[in-house]
Amino acid sequence: MSEEMQREKTGGEAAPDGRVVLCGANSYEQKYYFNRDFEKLPPSIQDELHILCVLFTEEVGGIFTVLFEKDGGISLETTAAQEDYLYDEVSGALLLGEVRRKRQELFEALSLYYRAAVLKEGVELFSDRTDP
Repeated sequence: MSEEMQREKTGGEAAPDGRVVLCGANSYEQKYYFNRDFEKLPPSIQDELHILCVLFTEEVGGIFTVLFEKDGGISLETTAAQEDYLYDEVSGALLLGEVRRKRQELFEALSLYYRAAVLKEGVELFSDRTDP
């Protein structure tokens, strides 16, 4: 996949189990998807997600998706077409672990955003602090 993936913004993407798709990349269609319901995220975050998704599929292939769980947590998923014999599940799993570790701060911030902006939870910024 030598050409850059086409950027496409879609809205209201939800997985069948009620989770919400934030973004993803598809190496078969050479497209990057971003859920326009989250366009209020800073452009730098949107760009970081774009780069992350595209690089993942460039390295592993298949489809890579970032989703919000019902409770606001973040899930990263990778899948491949059954006939894709070049897709390496082991490399995909290893790269998922590396992405989770290296981007932990980003995913925690996205989770906090989702819980506050979408789920309307009262998120305490200083949850470890106790009042005297």
